[in-house]
Amino acid sequence: MTLIKSISGIRGTIGGKAGDGLSPIDIVKFTAAFVTFIKNSGSECPKLVVGRDARTSGFMVNQHVCATIQAMGANVIDIGLSTTPTVEIAIPALHADGGIIITASHNPAQWNALKLVNNKGEFISAAEGAWLLDVAEKEAFEFVPVNKIGRYEVQDGWIDRHIEMVLKLPLVDKKAIAEADFKIAVDAVNSTGGIAIPALLKALGVRNIIELNCRPDGNFQHNPEPLAENLTEICRIVKHEQADLGLVVDPDVDRLAIIDENGMMFGEEYTLVSVADYVLSHTPGNTVSNLSSTRALRDITIAHGQNYAAAAVGEVNVVEKMKATNAVIGGEGNGGIIYPESHYGRDALVGVALFLTDLARKNVPVSALKKSYPLYFMSKNKIELDKNTDVDALLEKIAQQFHNEEVNTADGVKIDFAEGWVHLRKSNTEPIIRIYSEGKTDAEAKRLASFVMQLIE
Repeated sequence: MTLIKSISGIRGTIGGKAGDGLSPIDIVKFTAAFVTFIKNSGSECPKLVVGRDARTSGFMVNQHVCATIQAMGANVIDIGLSTTPTVEIAIPALHADGGIIITASHNPAQWNALKLVNNKGEFISAAEGAWLLDVAEKEAFEFVPVNKIGRYEVQDGWIDRHIEMVLKLPLVDKKAIAEADFKIAVDAVNSTGGIAIPALLKALGVRNIIELNCRPDGNFQHNPEPLAENLTEICRIVKHEQADLGLVVDPDVDRLAIIDENGMMFGEEYTLVSVADYVLSHTPGNTVSNLSSTRALRDITIAHGQNYAAAAVGEVNVVEKMKATNAVIGGEGNGGIIYPESHYGRDALVGVALFLTDLARKNVPVSALKKSYPLYFMSKNKIELDKNTDVDALLEKIAQQFHNEEVNTADGVKIDFAEGWVHLRKSNTEPIIRIYSEGKTDAEAKRLASFVMQLIE
C-alpha cells in the first residue's frame, strides 16, 4: 500500500491500514484539514465544489469527502462525474471558496487522490500545501455541532457548460472544423473523457467519431498514462479505419496525446508546441513550460518574436511563472495545455478545440503538421541511489562540473548545451535521480544522458 502526501494533494492506493494507503480515515483527515485551510482564508461557512473521475473507488471516496466537508460546517456542491478542468472552471463560476477533485490522474486503477483547489480554480501553493499537511498530521481540526452541519447539493451539466465555454473562445473555429469533416478516433480509458471528448467533438461539428474505451465505468483497459507503449490499440485502429487522427486523454482529462493518420504518436511534448504555435500566430505574447519539456517550444516562441521562460516541474509552478511573465500560452510536456484565455489549468478540451482549428485551417495531415516544427528527441532515465546519499550535494557537484555551460538550478540541475540539454531532479518519494535529456537525434539524447549518468556513478 502507498500513501503520498504532497503540496498538490494526497494520493494513494485503496485499501490497507490507515496511513499506509488512501483509507477512509486518511480521506476524512485530509479533507478536514483542507476545509480548515479554507475557513482560515476568511469564510466561516465556505462553499466547496467536488467532482470525480470514473474510477471504481471514486463513489466511495466521494461519499467520505462530501460527508466530511458537511461535518466541518461547509456546504457541498457535488458535480459528480467530471474532469479536472471542469471542476476548475466550475469553482469561480459558482463563486465557491475552493474544491476537491477526486482523481489519481494517470495512475493505475488501484490509486485515487484528492486534488486541492482554491477559489480561483487553481491548485493551492507550496506554502499553503505545507500548512495543510501540518494541520492534517496534528489533526488540528474540529467538527461542528449538529445545528451547523453543512448542506449537500448535486448539480449536473457542468461538462456541457465547460464545452460551451470552449466553443466561445475566439481562436476556436467551429465552422472550419465542421467543414474539414474529420474522422477521429478517441480513447478515453473508460473514464470521464468518454463523456467529455465525444460530446465536445459533436459540438464542434465532427460527425465521424470512433469511440474506444469511452464507457465511464472506471475499468481501464490499459495503463491509463497516455504513452506510446499503452496506446497500441488506438494506433492500430486509426490506421486500419483510415481516420484523420486519434485523440487520447488520461482519466481526469487534463492531458492530451494525439495520433497521426499513419497510426504514429504525434508526441505528448508536441501537443503544447502545436497549440502554442497556433496561438502565437494570432496572439503575440510569451510562453512557459517546465524545465523537463522540449526545447521546441522555446524555438517556435523565438521564431514568433516572443519570449520563453522555463518553470520548475509542476502545474502550480508553471502557472506562477505564466502569471509573472504574462504568458499567453503554457503548459507541460506531458500533453498539458494551459490557456489563460480560458483558465489557469491544464485542459485537454481546450487543447482539442485549438488543435483541430489549426489543423482544419491549414488543411494538412497531422504528420505534415508535426514536420513543420523543430524536431527533437527525448530520453528519460533514472538512477537509483543508496538511501544515505546526499542527493543535493551530488547535484551541486554536477552543476559545478558544467559551470561553463548554461546551468539552471531552480528545480534540480538543468544543463543547456548548444545541441540539447540534460535535466536532473531528485524524487521526493524515492531515493532516485530522474534524468531527462533531449537532442536533435535519438542517439544524441541518449548520449547526453549516458554521459551525465556516468558522472553521477
